[in-house]
Amino acid sequence: MKRWLASVVLAITLPVPSAHCGEGLGSFRDPKDGSLDLSEWLLDRKGFLPVPVIITEPAVGYGAGLFALFFRQSIREAAAQSLTSGRMEPPDIFVVGGLATQNGTWLGAGGGMVSFDEHRYRWRGGIARLNANLDFFGLGGTLPAAIGYNADGWASIQQGMVRLGQSDAWIVGRWNYFDLSNRLDFESDAARAGSIVRTNRSSGLGVSLEVDTRDNIFTPSRGWKGSLDVTYYDPDLGSDTRFRTYRAHAFVYSPIGKSVVLAGRADTRGANGDVPFYLLPFVDLRGVPAMRLQDRRTAVIETEARWNVTPRWALVGFAGAARAWGTNTSFSDGTDSRSAGAGFRYLIAQRLGMYAGMDFAWSTQDRAFYITVGNAWR
Repeated sequence: MKRWLASVVLAITLPVPSAHCGEGLGSFRDPKDGSLDLSEWLLDRKGFLPVPVIITEPAVGYGAGLFALFFRQSIREAAAQSLTSGRMEPPDIFVVGGLATQNGTWLGAGGGMVSFDEHRYRWRGGIARLNANLDFFGLGGTLPAAIGYNADGWASIQQGMVRLGQSDAWIVGRWNYFDLSNRLDFESDAARAGSIVRTNRSSGLGVSLEVDTRDNIFTPSRGWKGSLDVTYYDPDLGSDTRFRTYRAHAFVYSPIGKSVVLAGRADTRGANGDVPFYLLPFVDLRGVPAMRLQDRRTAVIETEARWNVTPRWALVGFAGAARAWGTNTSFSDGTDSRSAGAGFRYLIAQRLGMYAGMDFAWSTQDRAFYITVGNAWR
């Protein structure tokens, strides 16, 4: 559930300028080539920024929403303060808003990210009130027909981060809290769902080691980002049951010549103990509906190539494979999924290295399209 929340909230399209921002359409043109470009506007933007959200996730259907972002300082000001460290640090930012989809799912959320002591310490997190209508396909996605269910309540993810010296590595401490009542569309389906845990409240503390050497936080061309995560949920922390969740992932980017960037992703997740069925790991892969393949273990590999056809336009191709296993099956007998797709990108903010575009994906389970701003991997 928390990964689904993250993917929805991060599905942000281009910012909508307010009428009093900038000096006419000329503010959104690159002075060198005359192309549409939001660099100057985004670099100097401070205060409130309205951001529309378009949702194309097959698990919840099409939808839309609006979030208001508040920048305490502009990106240009943050960059000026980062000259001494030699790395681009993000500005402090807060966000609040909501969204809804065609299957009746809705969410209201607020959160942010704030740095302290010259970016040595950082807080990031958010809290959401949601009512989600989703489908459960059984452990390993093996049910012949989905069981619809509703998850209604609160979710909170809070993280404190400490940089290790002057490196690109962080130690992260987190508190995850979910208070979600869950109701199957037909309670008679409970037997068909199998031996699953249906508790409401999950509260856990966790720790991570994160490393990020990417050359750009929006659309990287070199470097890598990865983390090792473990979270413990326990009744002593307010959880109804005792369980643990794990994740290890890495995203790697490498330029080939001047116009091609190759990227690779490896992502594995696990859970032990009495895990609520809606918090079981699921396959996160373009073309596979969120939470379509769930089990106690999942693994994903994906590769992507970006070809910069012109200074502004790029073509993207990607392919991946995944597997879910662990409750009733070994790795070799797990449920597989394969996906492939293509898309396009436009360099919408040249000075920030930010691309935006659309991906079209086909998988063993379904097909979908995604609006992408920055990097497709989270």
